[in-house]
Amino acid sequence: MRKVYVLHENNQWTVHLKNRLEELKVPYELWHLDEGLIDLSSEPPQGVFYNRISASSHTRDHRFAPEFTEAVLAWLERHGRKVVNGTRALRLEVSKANQYMALNQAGIATPKTIAAVGKPHIIEAAKSLGMAPFITKHNRAGKGQGVYLFHSVEALQDYIQSPSFDEPVDGITLVQQYIQAPEPYIIRHEFIGGKFLYGVKVDTSEGFELCPADACSIDDLLCPTDNEQAKPKAKFEILKDYRPAFIEQYEDFLFANKIQVAGIEAIQDADGNSYAYDVNTNTNYNSDAEGKAGQFAMLELATYLQNQLGSL
Repeated sequence: MRKVYVLHENNQWTVHLKNRLEELKVPYELWHLDEGLIDLSSEPPQGVFYNRISASSHTRDHRFAPEFTEAVLAWLERHGRKVVNGTRALRLEVSKANQYMALNQAGIATPKTIAAVGKPHIIEAAKSLGMAPFITKHNRAGKGQGVYLFHSVEALQDYIQSPSFDEPVDGITLVQQYIQAPEPYIIRHEFIGGKFLYGVKVDTSEGFELCPADACSIDDLLCPTDNEQAKPKAKFEILKDYRPAFIEQYEDFLFANKIQVAGIEAIQDADGNSYAYDVNTNTNYNSDAEGKAGQFAMLELATYLQNQLGSL
């Protein structure tokens, strides 16, 4: 029997999709790719294969899940199986440098960024950037891992020489222009089947942890306010009637890179210029925000996978 096969490494991030597939009575199977084996001389089963491997897998002790998944995807694609978020999507997921180059090629602005390996070169990158404040981030990350704001090169030097220096898993540190937004929020643009679904306004006043998954936000669903009598502000809010002019450009970018499911995070500066700075091909959704808006992306995703299975 043909099925939807979900390639993943995090059960917490898969349960909502599993529930929606069951609700729609779609046959499915979960492939947890933290470890395992694959006979490359065999043929894969028939079905639709949806890749949900995350760049942050190493933070869950699943260090080689992306590498193993790439081998699995190569096997599937060699045999002409229908893959949602295939090899190209995975390569962008695990490298922000790859993301920025692909975004720039599509004419989409990103913050000025310098990639560096080695502590002396990170300092050199900050000097070459020639602007402050600036941020550092890991090339392969997720959930804001390795993102720090610095107001001077000296502050960066102190951090790099300290025991708290956070070494990137792939060795590449990005030194990046800090985009100062007039208000503390970014917008995450969600796409399913390569088409825009909705935009989520994400409050960034508490820092760089922007993962919208319920598992990520249990402790910070609501942001504190100075006035205890004031109604708490939701960290994630789905925007109504939101479709900026650049959405078609984002959709073209996804099509060119064979990405069917993604969340693209962008920030706007004081002059109204928008910069994309993260492409998440293992995108998650916040149930509180969706409940208020009456839009349910996992249901949309399960329906999309159901339709892809039916089209085989």
